Amino acid sequence: MLMTLVSPEGSAISFPSCVAQLYSFHFLGSTECFLYTVMSYDRFLAISYPLRYASMMSGRTCAILATVTWLSGSLHSAVQTTLTFRLPFCGPNQIQHYICDAPPILKLACADTSTVEMVIFVSIGVVASGCFLLIVLSYVSIVHSILKIRTSEGRWRAFQTCASHCTVVLCFFVPCVFIYLRPGSKEAMDRIVAVFYTVMTPLLNPLVYTLRNKEVKKALLKLKDKVVHFQSE
Repeated sequence: MLMTLVSPEGSAISFPSCVAQLYSFHFLGSTECFLYTVMSYDRFLAISYPLRYASMMSGRTCAILATVTWLSGSLHSAVQTTLTFRLPFCGPNQIQHYICDAPPILKLACADTSTVEMVIFVSIGVVASGCFLLIVLSYVSIVHSILKIRTSEGRWRAFQTCASHCTVVLCFFVPCVFIYLRPGSKEAMDRIVAVFYTVMTPLLNPLVYTLRNKEVKKALLKLKDKVVHFQSE
């Protein structure tokens, strides 16, 4: 995207680079999806079993979950990339998109892509819906545990623990469902949504995750005071 933006006429990407870009895009995206699911399980343990959390979420357990997450993302991306680029390409070599993604690339194939599109649709659908269902089940249990907390302060602290995760989950899943799991395709709208979940969401992640950090809050307050002092002068 940066190469395209800085070049007035755009810049071409080689076929191997397009393959690598598609694999990396789906690898990181699916890994993030699995990671959000693991994080919801982590929040469930922290709120439902606070006294046993340290033993249940040990360093070894974290390492296993992280390894499974990355391996699953790698396997899922390999399937998407292999299915997409085994098709013959003999016509135009330009896609109406900012990055090499499966839907616009499939439109360039010189063969029937209905079977491949269905397999990719089902594969992404199973991963996205499965992860989202597990996240929802975790939060149902979390809400049940929060309602058992007697003090309002305790319930508010438990809610704050999950607020950042809920925010990034919504920012991640809504655009993915819009792009990959809806009938039909509008190229202009797809490009706008693609900018959101490839650029805006990652930029928001550091802000969302650090809002509860006391040092970050102090730094923001200091910055605000400096700005107000500068404007008063």
